[in-house]
Amino acid sequence: MKESGEKISMLTAYDFSFAKIIDGAGIDVILVGDSASNVMAGHETTLPITLDQMIYHASSVIRAVNRSLVVVDLPFGSYQSNSDIALASAIKIMKESGGHSIKLEGGEEVLDSIKKIVSAGIPVMGHLGLTPQSIYKFGTYTVRAKEEEEANKLRNDAKLLEDAGCFAIVLEKIPASLAKEVSASISIPTIGIGAGGNCDGQVLVMHDMLGINTEFKPRFLRQYLNVAEQATTAVQQYIKDVKSNDFPNESEQY
Repeated sequence: MKESGEKISMLTAYDFSFAKIIDGAGIDVILVGDSASNVMAGHETTLPITLDQMIYHASSVIRAVNRSLVVVDLPFGSYQSNSDIALASAIKIMKESGGHSIKLEGGEEVLDSIKKIVSAGIPVMGHLGLTPQSIYKFGTYTVRAKEEEEANKLRNDAKLLEDAGCFAIVLEKIPASLAKEVSASISIPTIGIGAGGNCDGQVLVMHDMLGINTEFKPRFLRQYLNVAEQATTAVQQYIKDVKSNDFPNESEQY
């Protein structure tokens, strides 16, 4: 798709029902993101979600999917300490969830893990720029790689990830000009989130773009629906109908 100039569409999903809708709509890639920690479990960061919880979400998604490529996040703590643990985590996800590939965050510091996982026959998607699992190191969710030193590291990391065998790289919340440069410098696709329109594809969190989560409104987000508002109206109407004895009516009973 990158070679032909066709942009790659990617969304997150965490359960059977929404994955079925998203896959049926024709999405190219579904990411079972560790953002489930935020949007499904209500945690402040992505850090608390466990490997077993990621496998639960990924298994639910896989059962719904007929056509999309499914990428599963390796959660915080499941790969950072050493490459043997990283490989064991990746194998566990692939065996127990049925996912098609994994994603992990970081550049040069996780290179050994990527090489070992790829060598085992597991496709790996990289993730550079704002890496949410490192939020306590960054201290903020602001744009990354604005300074030249960090930008140079990202340029170098992207090439290292490509050389290590990654099949794609997510670029999160970096200057659009840098994302354009990096995308042109490597042969594998880049998937942007808050990284401008010159990446080879785009990803958004499903709950954000559908307006289920209404509190998160960064500049890069385009909200395509307001599910929260529509669902609230529907629930309120249901309550009204129950209270007034309008529901169920004669045609809705046996």
